[in-house]
Amino acid sequence: MTLFLALIIIAIILGLIGAVADGLLFLLFIGIAVLVAALLYMAMRTRRSARHRPLR
Repeated sequence: MTLFLALIIIAIILGLIGAVADGLLFLLFIGIAVLVAALLYMAMRTRRSARHRPLR
């Protein structure tokens, strides 16, 4: 969970810098890519943990 939150914070910071600073639009795209990677990471993690839970 810590890695997921760190990736989300990094994506937000890069997105804001890329949107505000003139000439740094590539940071916005990097922020979007990091956000997508974080969401995929969390989706894979929750899918894997849901599969391995023992039945009661």
